[in-house]
Amino acid sequence: MKLLIADDEKNIRQVLKTELALEQIDADEAEDGRRALELLEQEEYDILLLDLNMPGLGGIEVLKQLKTLELPVEVIILTANATIATAVEAMKLGAYDYLTKPFRLDELQPIIEKAYEKKKLRNENLLLKTQLQRQTENQVLIAESPAMRELLEIVRRIAQSDFPVLVTGESGVGKELIAARIHRESKRAGGPFVPINCGAIPENMIESELFGYEKGAFTGAHARKPGLFEIASAGTLFLDEIGEMPSGLQVKLLRVIETGAFFRLGGTREQKVDVRVIAATNKDLKAEIGKGIFRQDLYYRITALSVHVAPLRERPEDIPALIAHFMRGHAAFRQKRFTDEALRFMQGYGWPGNVRELQNAVHRSLLLSKGDVIGPEDLPCEPGKSRPSAVTRLEDVEREHILRVPDSTGGQRSKAAEALGIDPKTLYRKLASYGIKTEA
Repeated sequence: MKLLIADDEKNIRQVLKTELALEQIDADEAEDGRRALELLEQEEYDILLLDLNMPGLGGIEVLKQLKTLELPVEVIILTANATIATAVEAMKLGAYDYLTKPFRLDELQPIIEKAYEKKKLRNENLLLKTQLQRQTENQVLIAESPAMRELLEIVRRIAQSDFPVLVTGESGVGKELIAARIHRESKRAGGPFVPINCGAIPENMIESELFGYEKGAFTGAHARKPGLFEIASAGTLFLDEIGEMPSGLQVKLLRVIETGAFFRLGGTREQKVDVRVIAATNKDLKAEIGKGIFRQDLYYRITALSVHVAPLRERPEDIPALIAHFMRGHAAFRQKRFTDEALRFMQGYGWPGNVRELQNAVHRSLLLSKGDVIGPEDLPCEPGKSRPSAVTRLEDVEREHILRVPDSTGGQRSKAAEALGIDPKTLYRKLASYGIKTEA
């Protein structure tokens, strides 16, 4: 907590400063209203203890100026001559509360604590407005495969440190879920997890999103706005697709990671934050360094720790559990089910779009399948390609699987059909379509 005492009586300022220091509260002093405004514009304070009756610029005028300047501070009025009229006016101008002199510190301290809670709550509300709304289903991490179980163990160990982390993997594998898991298992779990996709924001806007801006910094900047680094203070900032970050901004990012300090756009006051940075990319950043697109010094800073998320095709054991999870999110379709044959096809398919593509396929199948049983023929095409192209790939997987199973059962077609979970007549028909002679 950072506090400012504005009072023209020196002994009151010094007594308050000393007493507050015993409570581990750092306080600065201002001898009048004008000096208080100067300090408030130079530094960001959480609480202002403001005397109403000061020579020159009085407390009411200071409150008016604070409102005009939009300085984010909670004000507690201190006055020896409180009247209902002045109290009402002060509250209308945004004061949090007021105390009549003389007062005891045990009267002031609870008010300070409540005002500070209000300041923190305001920041948290800003965070909630800033963060993108996410579906609950996207927050669950499925780990049935050995690869994912090993990854979660690495994540658990990484979470205990406070170093930057780079999460790599193809698009759609769940890199943000891994970053969120690191945050939840870290000592910062009580703080905010703030994600930003560096590739989804126009180049001319990303700096103001990260670092914020002062009023008048550019056309349209009608009020001061804190950036995501400030909002993520005491928590984690997740920079998705960091390979898309403009080269000029990479220098500023490197500085804030190294020092925890930065300037808002148009600002002259250095801001200090305590943020852990987790970055993610689906690019080969070393290759980007060779092309002069990504800074080598930033690369080494963000790769103090790194984890790789395997593509879905390398962990087919996760697919049935993922499908079941996606289906639970659609209670209206709970009577529907995928056949064993469809599940086998889905485990054998390459899923170039990874978990995101699988999720879309499950949702589409649930919506468009005519019956309650979803078979291979109900599976949608691969996004961006025609249906015949995707079905052909599924049929190739089916053919390979069907031809392999009879060999494992000694050529006994009835046992092979049972192992495949299909009717023997269906097996005979499929084998015939592959040009393989079958006995009646």
